Amino acid sequence: MPETALTEAEIEKLEGICAKYAGQKGSVIAVLQELESSFGYVAEKAVNFVADKMEMPRSHFYGVATFYAQFHFKPRGRNIITACSGTACHVKGSDRLIDNMVREFGLPEGEDTSADMRFTLEKVNCVGACSIAPVIIINKEVHGKMTTDKLNKEIKKLKGGQ
Repeated sequence: MPETALTEAEIEKLEGICAKYAGQKGSVIAVLQELESSFGYVAEKAVNFVADKMEMPRSHFYGVATFYAQFHFKPRGRNIITACSGTACHVKGSDRLIDNMVREFGLPEGEDTSADMRFTLEKVNCVGACSIAPVIIINKEVHGKMTTDKLNKEIKKLKGGQ
C-alpha cells in the first residue's frame, strides 16, 4: 500500500532536519535517527523527501537503515516489549513468555505489532544480561528473572494505563 502524501507539518519538520544536516554527507545515521524519532519509524515518504532535498541517493539511506536493527520500516506500538531469546533466556523459558505475549497482544502470525497499535513485541538474540535470565525489556525498563505471572501483571498495568 503506497504511503500518503506528506502533511504541511511533516514537510516543515523534514525541512528542519535537512537544514540541520545540510552539506554533511556523513550524517545519514543521524538523519535516520531523527526520522525514526519524528515518525516513530523510518517512513518511506520521509526518506525520499530528505534524500532528494539533501541531493543524496535514496539508496544511501535505505542501505544504512536496512543494515542497523535500530531502524524500523513499519509503525510500532506505543509500548515496545523486547524479549531476549538468547541461550540463557531460552533455557530459562523465554519461548513460553514470548508465546504468552503473542496471545495477550493478539498478534497474527508473522506480525509484531498489535492491531490497536498498543504493543510491539521484538524478539532479539541477546540483551547481554544472562545472569538475570529470562529478560524482558518493557519500554526500555529491564525486567530480569521474568515469570509468566510477573509478565502478566506488567501487561495488565500497561493495558490499564492506556
